[in-house]
Amino acid sequence: MQMQENGLANLSQIIYDYCGLGFHDRLSILRDKISKRVNQLGLTYEDYCKYINTSPREWDVVVELLTINETYFYREEDQLNECCSFVLPLMKEKNRDRPLRIWSAACSSGEEPYTLAMLIQEAGRFLPGTVEIIATDINKKVLQKAEKGWYQNSSFAFRRIPEALLKKYFIDENGGYQIKASIKKMVKFHHLNLLHKDKVAEIGEVDIIFCRNVLIYFDQDKTKQVIQTLYRNLAPGGYLFLGHAESITDPNMGFQKVRSDKSFYYRKESDQDETIRCISGR
Repeated sequence: MQMQENGLANLSQIIYDYCGLGFHDRLSILRDKISKRVNQLGLTYEDYCKYINTSPREWDVVVELLTINETYFYREEDQLNECCSFVLPLMKEKNRDRPLRIWSAACSSGEEPYTLAMLIQEAGRFLPGTVEIIATDINKKVLQKAEKGWYQNSSFAFRRIPEALLKKYFIDENGGYQIKASIKKMVKFHHLNLLHKDKVAEIGEVDIIFCRNVLIYFDQDKTKQVIQTLYRNLAPGGYLFLGHAESITDPNMGFQKVRSDKSFYYRKESDQDETIRCISGR
């Protein structure tokens, strides 16, 4: 029994190092999530640790078992409205030699990036082809669903979407709704682990990041690591939207908190901000 517990503890450390999910003090929860798979392979937890190291594809199974992918269209409406009414007009005013780039950093089954694409089309501020939405997730299975863009009509995914958007941007098909091609072509999906800095760097510079309801699953060290990674990819003066239960408390991270009547989000400081502070003596 003690050997099994040690193996489970070792597995929790391997998972933490790989994707930042911490089960060190929740080993019983980890056991509930992973035991069926371990037993299916006929392994002990210690053997399973070795198996993961020699079978990288097994991480796809682990991630599917451990991650939570509950999401829906038009989630956290106040943030979306703030992005469309305030942030997007600011981005439109900038002199741009490239498309506006928006990164949905934990897109799950696609509801968030597709919502952004619909709202951008509704706003009518950007010509076709002048906005790129990059959508990433660590879970390959939900990415496959996102790329298809088809959702059951009884799904919770539609619980908050305005009826007008549903009718305008979806096709009623086979007992569900298929996102229209005009929206699908605005979004590019990629598999990505936010803890893999080199892979994240390949995303390139972006103007707006949505990374909502991700940091709540990380401890302080992994949260700081992810925020630093997001900071590197965000253009100076760009904007970061976190979940309503998440915040950046360290003033040295390079983000300014922006408050609106019903929401808050973050702006990456720019060289111009530093110049203004120097001139004003602040």
